[in-house]
Amino acid sequence: MAKTIFAKRDVYLDIADRYERYITLGVLKPGEKLPSVRRAAAELRVNPNTVQRAYALLEEKGLIRSMPKKGAFVTFDSEGGEDQAAYEVLLSELLRLKEQGVSKDKMISLVEEVYQNDCDS
Repeated sequence: MAKTIFAKRDVYLDIADRYERYITLGVLKPGEKLPSVRRAAAELRVNPNTVQRAYALLEEKGLIRSMPKKGAFVTFDSEGGEDQAAYEVLLSELLRLKEQGVSKDKMISLVEEVYQNDCDS
């Protein structure tokens, strides 16, 4: 009797595929935070390095963005595409600056400085 040998697929690819489906179907929305690597690893009963590899793959695909000490956030928007990803990066930076004590007036003056020579502003 012949034995069928199946190619073993890496677990991190299965995890990445699962999250990719959730993101592209809209189950996970742009700006939504993914579970921490440790939490996801505990829930999935895998090594944290496995989840980290899955998140790295999702980031390479432009579906999520990892921010040190903040976590991983969905950046993909099937309707907004690259504009949505840029918006998410800008939003996270504004939040970071706010947390560091930069005032609203200072942020507004910086935006005005950047747009001062634009006719379309």
